[in-house]
Amino acid sequence: MNEEPKKLTTEAGAPVADNQNSQTAGPDGPILLQDHHLIEKLARFDRERIPERVVHAKGSGAFGYFEVTADVSRWTKAKFLNQVGKRTDLFIRFSTVAGELGSADTVRDPRGFAIKFYTEEGNYDLVGNNTPVFFLRDPLKFPDFIHSQKRDPYSHVQEPDNVWDFFSHSPEATHQFTWLFGDRGIPASYRNMDGFGSHTFQWVNANGEAFWVKYHFKTDQGIQCLTAQEAARIAGENPDHHHLDLLRAIDRREFPSWTLKMQIMPVADAANYRFNPFDLTKVWHYADYPLIEVGKLVLNRNPENYFADVEQAAFNPGHFVPGIGPSPDKMLQGRLFAYGDTHRYRLGINHTSLPVNRPHAAEVNNYGRDGAMRFDGNGGRAKNYEPNSDNGPAQSNERYDAPLAVHGMTGAQKATRHAEDNDFVQAGDLYRLISPDAKKRLIEAIASTLGRVSREEIIERSIAHFRNADPEYGEQVAKAVEIVRRGAAKPAPHPGRRVF
Repeated sequence: MNEEPKKLTTEAGAPVADNQNSQTAGPDGPILLQDHHLIEKLARFDRERIPERVVHAKGSGAFGYFEVTADVSRWTKAKFLNQVGKRTDLFIRFSTVAGELGSADTVRDPRGFAIKFYTEEGNYDLVGNNTPVFFLRDPLKFPDFIHSQKRDPYSHVQEPDNVWDFFSHSPEATHQFTWLFGDRGIPASYRNMDGFGSHTFQWVNANGEAFWVKYHFKTDQGIQCLTAQEAARIAGENPDHHHLDLLRAIDRREFPSWTLKMQIMPVADAANYRFNPFDLTKVWHYADYPLIEVGKLVLNRNPENYFADVEQAAFNPGHFVPGIGPSPDKMLQGRLFAYGDTHRYRLGINHTSLPVNRPHAAEVNNYGRDGAMRFDGNGGRAKNYEPNSDNGPAQSNERYDAPLAVHGMTGAQKATRHAEDNDFVQAGDLYRLISPDAKKRLIEAIASTLGRVSREEIIERSIAHFRNADPEYGEQVAKAVEIVRRGAAKPAPHPGRRVF
């Protein structure tokens, strides 16, 4: 026997008598303002959309766990990492960067790889990408960079002129551009790509000793990528390809996993390392700091409601736990403010109380009160200031990170130059590392968009960066760009497809 359906109610819990017909003045007259159910239903519908993320707007997410497979207590006192076999619940969100919510999953673009660990000491958010480097090393340039990749204020499409103009003035982006236009620029799925913390972070052990570290999540499914032609075809057939691939794999109980490996640098090494170890445009060489296996990340549960969990998930790189802290990486320092600030704007001041963002095991005790959408007890009658005489929450006197010595004069200034601090060396190393076929695809991918740029000086400045990375690299890009330009009497009208 079928169960009776639940009774439809208003948001106040009152039963809805009729959900098919609005109240009117007579059967054919105008609608009445007194129809509370209609007004409430339309008003809620009008407000269902929240502002989309400025970057990383389109994404997919899943729940899972992290299991420790190696003892790392000599490097960090973080409790969720200090017992072999220990599992910690987590939520992960994958995303594209430049496109809007309706964009295709298979564009050439970095992918976000953001993890929220629900540890017993509070939430730890690791907000990374599927590339170990980034386009910039200073957050002051980030808004300009994103503006150059987004829709042009006049044409309202992504313009190759803007993309390459910014690049031509930003030689530090050469390494990331080589990653982006290479084979790994378009992963075949979220399951078939690696993830990176990208930044340098600090680990601190129980003795107060500090280490600089980098996170590498190696996919256990194997790296698989799409060619530009395959990506274009899939974008036309199924723009939500990556989202559905992840969703269906977990539904089939084919749980994707990644092996976490760390690079660990003694703090004393940083000052004299061959290049600035806090420069986000560079990687640490494996020969200098080999990968050390730490644990396994497994995704085994899909969200029951996309909006509640994926759209409202708020990751903040400032959310650390004891034993893990920031580094002097300038881009990381900028993100420590920007991420929390964008969530406060997009979701509201109480976003950390939403189920997907709320800590699981740790008790939350603070003096935050009020604000829009405060949907708990709001602290009840407890005092909302500290210190107080009512035995309210008090500081732990335990730092999560280790102190960092600073010196020098304040002001806008460049970082201290290390022996191999150069914007082109690692891009050249990467170019020489890949196979001849991969080089050919890299050159073709660059030329396909650089060749559409209308201004000669932008093209010349951009090619000069590739020449500085490797003479052959630059020469091959120049030849390929010329072929693309000869193929059209004038730059082809931009069709609105994203470069990345």
